[in-house]
Amino acid sequence: MRDAAKVNREAIELYDSKTRQERKKWKESFVGYAMISPWLLGFFGLVIGPMIASLYFSFTDYDMLSSANWVGLQNYIHIFTSDPRFVQSLKVTLIFVFVSTPLKLAFALFLAMLFNTGRKGSGLFSTIYYIPSIIGGSVAVAVVWKQLFGSRGAVNSFLELFGFSGVNWIGSTDYALSVLILLVVWQFGSPMIIFLAGLRQIPQELYEAASVDGANSFRKFFSITLPMLTPVIFFNLIMQTIGGFMTFTQAYLITGGGPLDSTLFYAVYLYEVAFEYLRMGYASAMAWILLVIIGGITLVFFKSSSYWVHYESEGGRS
Repeated sequence: MRDAAKVNREAIELYDSKTRQERKKWKESFVGYAMISPWLLGFFGLVIGPMIASLYFSFTDYDMLSSANWVGLQNYIHIFTSDPRFVQSLKVTLIFVFVSTPLKLAFALFLAMLFNTGRKGSGLFSTIYYIPSIIGGSVAVAVVWKQLFGSRGAVNSFLELFGFSGVNWIGSTDYALSVLILLVVWQFGSPMIIFLAGLRQIPQELYEAASVDGANSFRKFFSITLPMLTPVIFFNLIMQTIGGFMTFTQAYLITGGGPLDSTLFYAVYLYEVAFEYLRMGYASAMAWILLVIIGGITLVFFKSSSYWVHYESEGGRS
């Protein structure tokens, strides 16, 4: 009897102990969820909720002034078969992204390598070069850029000093897109800082060993610097490509999509459809198409990364 009572008492104590542990874990979980509840509310209320609504509206004819009418795949069919401006905006955006992104990363890496030499004042100059990335997407910079490249702007005034005639940079189909690409390339501060952090993680012993073997600067760059930086290059490539597809402010304020839709970026055309023509359902379909395009390009980058991205923890193989 005493043994049975002892067993029962131990079982009760074990049950009480487990119950207290479960209550403690529940309280800890509750406190954790309570702390992140503002983010959760914002995520579901301002991200997931609008995304679901946008997906629904993409299958409707909705103008924000009347109730939505279900039209099925009609918006998507019209986009791919009867909308030449969609094709033009996609073409312009792809050219912009795949020209500006490599140029921006190249300039960022070049400056990062200069600042990585440890010379006096490199920290100050790296901060100065980072400033355009902070203010580059602002309305004020777009307006200033428009004035610089205007028909009577500072750029043409400078060219006239050397006997060159002025160029209608913004109003010409040959130069308008180049002006926007130049503006975006000028904002290379953010990837430059990331490249600089990556360069400082490369062991100096590798360069010393290469010097002993007689390697010159170019050999060190292509045999050591680039392979060791491939994870950072990969990250910058993904982020800058996504950012390029979402470019809006510069194109809308400087050229407004013109001339002759030569700078009609995808985001600019989507804005026009949604808020000027009030075709919110059609714009929602365009937004989801853009999401699929960005996702597809990102997937290609990830799939191809196994051939050129090298991680030190994996013995130089990804």
